[in-house]
Amino acid sequence: MPQPKYLSLIALGALLAVAGCSKEPEAPAPAAPAGSAAPMSAEQPHPMPTAEVADVDLSGIEKAEGGVTVGELFAAKDQLAGQPVTLRGKVVKVNAGIMGTNWLHVRDGSGAEGSNNITVTTGQMADVGDVVLVTGVLTVDKDFGMGYQYDAIIENADVVVEAHDHE
Repeated sequence: MPQPKYLSLIALGALLAVAGCSKEPEAPAPAAPAGSAAPMSAEQPHPMPTAEVADVDLSGIEKAEGGVTVGELFAAKDQLAGQPVTLRGKVVKVNAGIMGTNWLHVRDGSGAEGSNNITVTTGQMADVGDVVLVTGVLTVDKDFGMGYQYDAIIENADVVVEAHDHE
């Protein structure tokens, strides 16, 4: 029996509420109670997640052999779009089991604010602080609707945990 469309929209709304988005608010968002998203307003077109990325030591992360850094990925995203990419970094945020996949935010210490964090969707799991090797196809300008857009995202990636470095 096919699922009603509204259930898919509810699942997408749940994903967007906890997965975060790359869109920056123009003004600081009002403080929200722990465990909830900030309310929507005209200045803020969608709720911003309250879960911040972890402050993880990014020193000593070596570039993957034949791979790219997060900064290089963003700098060449238009040329790499639709291509397989490999990178190594540390997991700084995890949103597990959203729409049947895990959402990892990975950093390696490269890139400037706004181009230093790549979102990865995967069937594998990793914990915050883990060093991971990510391999997957880069998608650019991904729009999930409701203002949740990713300049770059690696979807359905193969993620191998190389080391556990929990702080």
